[in-house]
Amino acid sequence: MARQRDLYKVLGVSPKATQQEIRNAYKRESLKSHPDRVPADSAERPARTRRFQEINDAYYTLSDTSRRREYDATRLADGVDEEYDIPQGGAGGFPWSAFGFGSAADREQRASEQFGSVFEEMLREEGLASDATDADGRTQTRPTSRFWSIVGGISGGALGFIIGNAPGALAGAVAGNRLGAVRDAKGKSVYEVFLELPQTDRARLLSELAAKVFQTTMGR
Repeated sequence: MARQRDLYKVLGVSPKATQQEIRNAYKRESLKSHPDRVPADSAERPARTRRFQEINDAYYTLSDTSRRREYDATRLADGVDEEYDIPQGGAGGFPWSAFGFGSAADREQRASEQFGSVFEEMLREEGLASDATDADGRTQTRPTSRFWSIVGGISGGALGFIIGNAPGALAGAVAGNRLGAVRDAKGKSVYEVFLELPQTDRARLLSELAAKVFQTTMGR
């Protein structure tokens, strides 16, 4: 049986790490390796995508106390290897199906949803998003004016994209606030808004957020 990669080492934490330490590590590592920090045609993209998926798989297991307990038992019984890469298809000696990893498509979907949830939490912590209740009583995390101010300061092209590819180079807090009102009126969550931004602007937001999160979590 092949030795399996240590999920604790994937996140860079001790096997004795608390759940909060695991969550903090996921924030740092997912932001650092997110594929959108490089262009779609970048040579780095495939490796980043694999690393991002690996981080999400590790967090999926270790963030849940029951799955973590089962993994710890398997880890001690079968051994682990820091250099072993998690296979994309779920093959190998480790019983991935027992932890709900499923198919590659399932893993990718879960990774997006998992990151989206934590991403919105990070934005709320930085004052870039807040919870709002829609007409149907559902709670969504919406962008704040501060979020749009940052986006507004990135590039005129990004702002043109947000308002429907309209020409012109708007910038600054005033433009950001106006665009925030336009987007909020459509009832989209902040993560949905993020996914619709051009790659260069997603990369900028991820980099800035990564710097803030790293400073916050490492300073504790």
